[in-house]
Amino acid sequence: MSEVRRAPEGVDPSKPNAARVYDYLLGGKDNYEADRMVAQRMLATAPDNRTLAWFSRQFLIRGVEMALDAGVRQFIDLGAGIPTSPAVHEVAQKVDSSARVLSVDYDPVVYAHANAMLSGIPGVRPVLADVRQPDLVERLRAEKVVDFDQPVAILLVGVLHFIMDDEGPDEILTRFREAMAPGSFLAFTQGSADSDAGFMDQARRDTVGTTAQFYFRSAAEMVTLLDGFDILPPGVVTIQEWLGGDLPPTLLRILSGVVRKP
Repeated sequence: MSEVRRAPEGVDPSKPNAARVYDYLLGGKDNYEADRMVAQRMLATAPDNRTLAWFSRQFLIRGVEMALDAGVRQFIDLGAGIPTSPAVHEVAQKVDSSARVLSVDYDPVVYAHANAMLSGIPGVRPVLADVRQPDLVERLRAEKVVDFDQPVAILLVGVLHFIMDDEGPDEILTRFREAMAPGSFLAFTQGSADSDAGFMDQARRDTVGTTAQFYFRSAAEMVTLLDGFDILPPGVVTIQEWLGGDLPPTLLRILSGVVRKP
C-alpha cells in the first residue's frame, strides 16, 4: 500500500476523487482509503486499467522529452492532475533547470494538492482553470510563466475524451494552435471508438451526466480535429503502437499522437 501523505488544507480525504484514483493506479502517494476503494472496484472490472494508466504516463513523459529534444523549454500541462513523479517539471528541469511549466486543472482538489506540492519550485505554477474556457489562453498569458511568442509544448493527455462534441474540442485546439509559435508541439490522448464494445457501453452508462462523461472518437475524427498541425510519426495510433515494443492490448483503446505547428 502507498505511503499516505497528509491531506492539504481544504481537502476531504473521505471523499473519493478521480485524480487521486489515477494517482493510486500509478503507484502514487497522494491518495486515501476512499480513493483506493474506488480504484480496486475499477480493477476488479477491468484489471488492465492500471496497465493503461502506466502507458499514458509513459506517453506523457516521452512527449515532454520529444519537445525537449527539439529545444522547447516551456510546457503547459492541461488537465494535469495531481503531480506524480516523474512530473512534467521534473523531466523538463532535469534537462534544463530554467524550463517553465504551467500545471492547469479545473478540479479544486487537484489544485490544492498541486499548490502544496509545487510551491516554491522556480518556473512552475499551478493554475485553476478549465480547458473549455474561451479566455484560457489569455489567462495563461497573464501568468507570465510561458511566452507564447516562443515555441511551447501543450500536453493534452487524458482530457479530450471528457470534452463532448457540443463543447467545441475543435475550437479548443484551434485557439491553442493560433496562439502557439511555429515549432510548438502538442501531445494528446483520446479514448478510441475502436475500444471493446462492452467496455464502451459500461463507461457511457456509468458516466452519463457526470463530469467524467466519456466520449469516444475515431482516429479519422482526431485527424480532422488536428487540421492545421503537422502530425508527426507514427501518426494517430493506439498508445501501445506509439510507445512501440510488444505491449499488451487493453479493453479501452487510447489513441495518441504528437503534432507540431508548422
